[in-house]
Amino acid sequence: MRTIIEQGHTFEEWLTPEQIAKDVTELANRINADYAGREPLFVVVLNGAFIFAADLIRRVNLHCETTFIRVSSYWGMATTGKLEFIVPLQQVVEGRDVIIVEDIVDSGLTIHQLKAHLRAEGAQSVSVASMLFKPNKLEYNDAKPDYVGREITNEFVIGYGLDFDGFARNLDSIYKVKE
Repeated sequence: MRTIIEQGHTFEEWLTPEQIAKDVTELANRINADYAGREPLFVVVLNGAFIFAADLIRRVNLHCETTFIRVSSYWGMATTGKLEFIVPLQQVVEGRDVIIVEDIVDSGLTIHQLKAHLRAEGAQSVSVASMLFKPNKLEYNDAKPDYVGREITNEFVIGYGLDFDGFARNLDSIYKVKE
């Protein structure tokens, strides 16, 4: 098992690129089946979800659109509890089937607030695709993802878009903190 050091913390490999690819393909297949004949709008949550979203959307064989939103609720390894809209949604969602693409759902604060925002903007439906999900940390029941690559316990993870203060997003594997 590979280990790396990031900002003084030791991380060990948890998901290899091959395991990630398998999970992403399975999610795309489910979305393809569930949205057959529809034209969903993928709303990618930046910065963390960009790598997952690129891989997922390339495997989706639907006529679809993609747009981006940037929000933040983390600093370091902890949540701040407040959602900050850095780049708001620019796309019209009224009457659309929206799929939020997120890297990880833990407390659900981001998804809870985004779903409320999208519904208020008139989205026909809102679902969530997340590479990782921490069910034990979920505080908002409406934020449970509809499409999950893997469930994880409460470890802090980096790689494949997930960062540690902006670093380590470029790792091709997902690593769990070892400490």
